[in-house]
Amino acid sequence: MGAVSAGILLHRPAPEGPDGSGVQVLIAHMGGPFWAAKDAGAWSIPKGEFDPADESARDAARREFAEELGVPAPDGDYAELGTFAYSSGRKTVTVFAAHGSAVDTDAFVYGEFALEWPPRSGRMQSFPEVDRAEWMPPPEARDRLVAGQRPALDALLRLLAAASD
Repeated sequence: MGAVSAGILLHRPAPEGPDGSGVQVLIAHMGGPFWAAKDAGAWSIPKGEFDPADESARDAARREFAEELGVPAPDGDYAELGTFAYSSGRKTVTVFAAHGSAVDTDAFVYGEFALEWPPRSGRMQSFPEVDRAEWMPPPEARDRLVAGQRPALDALLRLLAAASD
């Protein structure tokens, strides 16, 4: 079995744009040297790995949100959007949706990880897990998200459409 992750895809109302959704989602640009010069396919739902034997997916998603962004995940109702497999087959992510209008992106303090950089140099450096997070409309988020997380965005849009009917 591959890596098991959980994350939170926050959404908030927004002025209706050209896509007609009237919603924005919060996604984060992955940190570290590999992602620094990339934009398309270099953004992620705030998420991280967990052990299902020790922690529920929802609890892990809330913990990882706080670790990556430095603020607690918002209180309120969470809807499970599903578990999505990456095309490599080596990773799955269970994604929860929540309303996030109260989240202040200016308060984010990004968690860090250590990496040997440059490779084979013997020198460890710290890098942010994510280097920025932004609210954006779904079409823009789709272009920026890693491919394995795009189905979670689709699931959120279906859920919001069903709720408005």
